[in-house]
Amino acid sequence: MSLLIIGCGNMGGAMLGGWLAGGMDPASVTVVDPLRAEVPEGVTLLRELPDSGYFETILLGIKPQQLAEAAPAISRLAPIQTSILSVLAGVDLETLHKAFPEAGGIVRVMPNLAAALGKSPIAVAGDVTFSFRVAVEHLLSPLGRVEWIEDEGLMDLMTALVGSGPAFVYRVIDALAGGAESLGLPREQADRLALAMVEGATALASVSPDSPAELARKVSSPGGTTVAGLSALDENDALASLMEETLRRARDRGRELAEAARQAG
Repeated sequence: MSLLIIGCGNMGGAMLGGWLAGGMDPASVTVVDPLRAEVPEGVTLLRELPDSGYFETILLGIKPQQLAEAAPAISRLAPIQTSILSVLAGVDLETLHKAFPEAGGIVRVMPNLAAALGKSPIAVAGDVTFSFRVAVEHLLSPLGRVEWIEDEGLMDLMTALVGSGPAFVYRVIDALAGGAESLGLPREQADRLALAMVEGATALASVSPDSPAELARKVSSPGGTTVAGLSALDENDALASLMEETLRRARDRGRELAEAARQAG
């Protein structure tokens, strides 16, 4: 296949890394990015869109607010056979179909940077044919676990959970290490221990038949240290309320971006 990546920043770069690690031929990939210094060996790097050419798949990785201006030039490269994958937060399918009316199929895709390791959950939304759906899953599977969202209205929430979620987890790791430092551990040691603890806990949760809630219960001996610590998180539903508000704010920002994109289009 031939793949054109338009905008290869952090997310596009992570997806490219995951695809190449999964066996994609570098010679089949063209990257258009005026700011990127280099690309992996064998990948073609352009500073601006080509005037012509045929690509089976186009990945949109530009900033959402750039879509309206870039769409006419991109649409020349997206005939009826071309598939378009968009990672543009807040840009809905209606806007994308208006921008690329002749494309063979369009889906919204939301991975995270763990795509470079093949460990990203990938939310996908789009009303497409069965064969197109299979092709999208085949393309994305080297990047992680593909999850289709039948209701596009949930995509902003999925973006908050899947796309923004790693940042929230990193903040929790940093806060754990910071708390340990405040209580006496050297910061570098606290950082190492917090990261290793989360890595092990996540690895166990990913293979355990038990839910995370059940795993937490199994760690908690009645009257023990874990229960004492959990009491701070559970008091007045502090942690649950904080996580809900965190996701709500990220989701609502996605909705604001969607509205801005519709108005710009």
